[in-house]
Amino acid sequence: MTKKLFSAAALALLPTLAQAAELDGATLSLAWGLPFAGILLSIALFPIFAPGIWHHHFGKITAVWTVLFLAPFAVAYGLGTSMALIVHALFAEYIPFIVLLFSLYTVSGGILVWGSLHGSPKLNTAILAIGTALASIMGTTGAAMLLIRPLLRANEKRKHNVHVVVFFIFLVANIGGGLTPLGDPPLFLGFLKGVSFGWTVQHMALPVLVLSLALLAIFYVLDSYLFKKEAQAGTLPEVDRSKDKPIKLHGKRNLFLLAGIVGAVLMSGVWKPGVEFDIMGTHVELQNIIRDLALIGLAFASLWITPKQVRAGNEFNWDPILEVGKLFAGIFVTIGPVIAILRAGADGHLAGLVRMVSDANGQPVNMMYFWMTGILSSFLDNAPTYLVFFNLAHGDAQVLMGPMADTLLAISMGAVFMGANTYIGNAPNFMVKAIAEHRHVKMPSFFGYLGWSCAILLPLFVLMTLIFF
Repeated sequence: MTKKLFSAAALALLPTLAQAAELDGATLSLAWGLPFAGILLSIALFPIFAPGIWHHHFGKITAVWTVLFLAPFAVAYGLGTSMALIVHALFAEYIPFIVLLFSLYTVSGGILVWGSLHGSPKLNTAILAIGTALASIMGTTGAAMLLIRPLLRANEKRKHNVHVVVFFIFLVANIGGGLTPLGDPPLFLGFLKGVSFGWTVQHMALPVLVLSLALLAIFYVLDSYLFKKEAQAGTLPEVDRSKDKPIKLHGKRNLFLLAGIVGAVLMSGVWKPGVEFDIMGTHVELQNIIRDLALIGLAFASLWITPKQVRAGNEFNWDPILEVGKLFAGIFVTIGPVIAILRAGADGHLAGLVRMVSDANGQPVNMMYFWMTGILSSFLDNAPTYLVFFNLAHGDAQVLMGPMADTLLAISMGAVFMGANTYIGNAPNFMVKAIAEHRHVKMPSFFGYLGWSCAILLPLFVLMTLIFF
């Protein structure tokens, strides 16, 4: 148990992905991105064609792809550059990213919503709406981890429940976090770069509202249809409401710890003591170290103060966070060259993609900023993708909030909204999938989920393009 706890604790916070490990993207070949593509294809194909091997060895498979990248990279660029890349991925990206996930996963796992919940269309839609609203207050990860378990319990006896989890990922794990910098990592990075809290709230409010209401309406119609279909087929279990128990919230003290997590994240964005440490070219700022230590402390405080019965009621275990931790460790290392090539702009081997976001006069094409940021956020982590296009557009927050406000809005919408397109677009997506599968929900494969997002989200994104750009 102790070993598992320390393994899980090695999973850290919000990606402070400001600079990739000093790689010259203009000189890098796209071939260096093949191991990253290999990890993505492994996530997509192994669960389909070799699920048993993947379930027991996904960490080893990810490690193999990581070594296949690092070994030739060390030969080509030297051991020092390779170590600098690993250090950057670890201290600037992975630790901040996984500490936050570990903290939110642990603390929210100590909050138990217990009582009689019956997975009707009205109840499911209400939970999705509440989660969407909470996501901008406590982050997509916090809201998702808090509500996914009661939602799964409410629908565990229904024949059709996959769509409930899919829409939960769309709304709670992604789109709901678009209202504030607290909601989603890309917006928090914008906040660290100088985008004001108020600007994000003001400009993202209408897009988040429009898209959320549209998805909630689609979900209610779909869930009502499937609910009636189950009732007519006689597969819907009868509900004896005389035995219903009132809804109660257990582990309330963890709500204060959640507030502490939000406070620690905000502190790291507001407090700038100007103290930093250089670790092989990676600058680690004092406020971020304090934030990460505080988050780990809050997680262990939750383990200490939460009764075992509460976590047992949530069927809490470390498997989902360990799975995310192993997979994203490889992703953050192998993604480095891809991000560096994108950052090189017109001088890199992805110059064709970069040129698509500007017209012949060099003026931004906001529609393309929305779609290019979004498409890349679907397959790369949405936080570094946001930063790439933020810097490509101008890089100065004051200019982007002023005369280029529509461009900043396009980048923000693309990164937040289209992170929902795949399981790997945003970290909570994969965690929700893992928790649902642990509860015996037959979640769609990588491509199956992509089919859901293409059928439901892409038409809405086209509508958003027509409305806002």
